[in-house]
Amino acid sequence: MTRYSPRLLWPLCVSAALLAGCSGHEEELQSWMAQQRQQVRPNVEPLSPPLRFSPQAYAGAEGAEPFSVQKLTGALRQEAAQPNSVVSAELNRRKEPLEAFPLDSMTMVGSVSKRGAPYALLRVDNLLYQVKAGDYLGQNYGKIMKITETEIELREIVQDAAGEWIERTATLQLQEAGQ
Repeated sequence: MTRYSPRLLWPLCVSAALLAGCSGHEEELQSWMAQQRQQVRPNVEPLSPPLRFSPQAYAGAEGAEPFSVQKLTGALRQEAAQPNSVVSAELNRRKEPLEAFPLDSMTMVGSVSKRGAPYALLRVDNLLYQVKAGDYLGQNYGKIMKITETEIELREIVQDAAGEWIERTATLQLQEAGQ
């Protein structure tokens, strides 16, 4: 005769008791589910009919290019027409030669002092330029505010993410001979 250890019999007895307890309630569960189905009325809104598609001819070649200089100029002029606009004074003045170049193409190579006023030496396209406070340079209406021996501090006017014109500070630092 085989003798079973109590360790093996205990889990077997527990699982048999659990299975026996669940068997009689199946009819009760089925009747409750049928009753719930009869009471519940789904409330589903009908879908709206699809909108009628009307194709449009592509007119991209005739339209204004979004990144064109003409479109930007138009936006600048519209902004300049606003009273107290930051950019309005900048549009009405004459452009200086160094405003045709981006700031990252300019290199500060030195500084000098003439009659007590500081001047900076800039190299642009292998040409040397002398600039002083109040001169303009760069493509973002950059005005030189301060010149020291090691850097030029500028005030630029740029558009922020919302399209508003704001002022920001930029600097050009003195570059060593090896750079």
